[in-house]
Amino acid sequence: MKKIINTPKAPKPIGPYNQAVMTNNMLFVSGQVPINPATGEWAKNDVSEQTRQVMENIKEILKAAGMDFSNVVKCSIFITSMKNFPIINEVYGKYFSEDHPARETVEVAGLPLGVDVEISCIATM
Repeated sequence: MKKIINTPKAPKPIGPYNQAVMTNNMLFVSGQVPINPATGEWAKNDVSEQTRQVMENIKEILKAAGMDFSNVVKCSIFITSMKNFPIINEVYGKYFSEDHPARETVEVAGLPLGVDVEISCIATM
């Protein structure tokens, strides 16, 4: 059985998907882009701020599911330039304790809405 997780504290999906789906004590969070849910805007030229907003969006989705970053076991990071990897890595790292999840970071040709970073994750109870 699956439970759909959506919160107004994270951006509404921009396509036919949900913010997250929970099944068998596992939460699958859809890729989050750096949209501020309160304004619908994003920091076009600031990769650090984009990454912070993505992580805040994920934090709110985890919270809506009764979880936090300590529950995350896997992240996938998609970026438009590996030149931004150190900046993204620094911001991302602030959201986890020493018990970091598994992860990959992949450079892609483009992301939805022209953003520079998108992150998805899997969490478990």
